[in-house]
Amino acid sequence: MTDKKILILDGIGGATLGRDIHACIDNSEYYDLAKLENISLYKPRSAFTKVQRKLSEKNSFYYLPKKRFESLLSLIEEIKPDSIFVIGFLYRFIKPNHLADLAKTKGIKLYLYDTDSCNLYSKRREFIYFIENEVRVYDRVFSFSKVVTEFFNRKNINTIFSPFGANLVEAEPAKYQHDVLFVGSADLRRCFMLEHIADYVSIKGNRWKRNQSIMSPALQQKVDDKPLWGQELYQHLVSSKIVLNITRGPFYAAETGVNLRIFEAMAAGCFVLTDYCDEVADLFEIGLEIETFKGSKELVEKVLYYLSNDDARLAIAKRGQQKISQHYTWKKRVEYMLSYTD
Repeated sequence: MTDKKILILDGIGGATLGRDIHACIDNSEYYDLAKLENISLYKPRSAFTKVQRKLSEKNSFYYLPKKRFESLLSLIEEIKPDSIFVIGFLYRFIKPNHLADLAKTKGIKLYLYDTDSCNLYSKRREFIYFIENEVRVYDRVFSFSKVVTEFFNRKNINTIFSPFGANLVEAEPAKYQHDVLFVGSADLRRCFMLEHIADYVSIKGNRWKRNQSIMSPALQQKVDDKPLWGQELYQHLVSSKIVLNITRGPFYAAETGVNLRIFEAMAAGCFVLTDYCDEVADLFEIGLEIETFKGSKELVEKVLYYLSNDDARLAIAKRGQQKISQHYTWKKRVEYMLSYTD
C-alpha cells in the first residue's frame, strides 16, 4: 500500500486498534509505547513535579511522561521510518516536542490518529494541554470524531475526519445468552439509562462496583465488573439479541462519539442500538443498518419492540454488517488515511 516505512506508536495498546492498523500496512513496524523503558524514580519525580507546578502555575496542567526518550530514540534509529503514526496520544509516555524535534532533524513525517480526545472533555486543563502541547506537533491529525475534527480545524490544526473501522467476524449462529448486552465502563449517564431496562440488560465492564451506591439492587445484579477484550468480547457480542451502546456523558453533551464498540458489533453481524447523534446518522442509515434512541422512553420502546420482532432485528443486523464490509473494514479505513499522507 506504501513504499515508505511507517512506525506505529501505540498509546492505547490495551485495545487492538493499533495492531489492526499495523496488519493493514505491509511496510510498517508496530510498537506499544507502554513497553518503552521507564524513567528512573518515576513516582517520586512525578510527585515532586506536581508540587512544583502547583506552586508556580496553579491553573496549568502538566504530566511528567513515564518513559525514557532515549529508548524511543534507539527504536527510531533502528527502524529508520519515513513517517510515524501515533495512535491515541504520546504525552503520557514521551514529551511530544522531543519527538517533533527529532522528526524535523531526520525528515520524518508525524501523524496522529486521535481516538481519545473526547475522554478529556471533562478534564479542561488536560484537554487544553493535549491540544497545545501534542496535537500541534503533527503534520496531520486524523480524528474519529467529526465534532473534534471541526474544532481542531478551527484552531488551524490540519485534521481529517476518519471514523473507526473493524475486522469482519464470521461467527457461527449461537444460542442467545443475553437479551440486551452493554459493554463499557460505568458513568452516571449510563447508570441512569440502564435502570430503565434493568430487567433485560447484562452489563460487563469496569468501575461499576464503585457506582453501586447510585444503582438499584436490580441493576447491581446484572453487573459483571470486569472488562472484555478480544475473542471473549466477540463471543458475548454474537450471543446477544441487542448490543446496546450508550455514549458517555461528556461525549453526549458534545453531540459526538461514534465509538469503536459500534463498529466491532456491526462487523460481527450484531444488531446495534445506540443513542442518536448526527455523526451516527451521517455514517449509517438509521432503521435500516442501525437503530437509535433519543432518551430513556424511546430506549425502552425500542428494546421491547426488537426483542419481540426477530425478523426486523436480524435484517438490520445483516445490512449493518454489509455496510461495514463495504466502507468500514480496517483495510478500507487505513487506505483512506494513507491517501492523506505525503
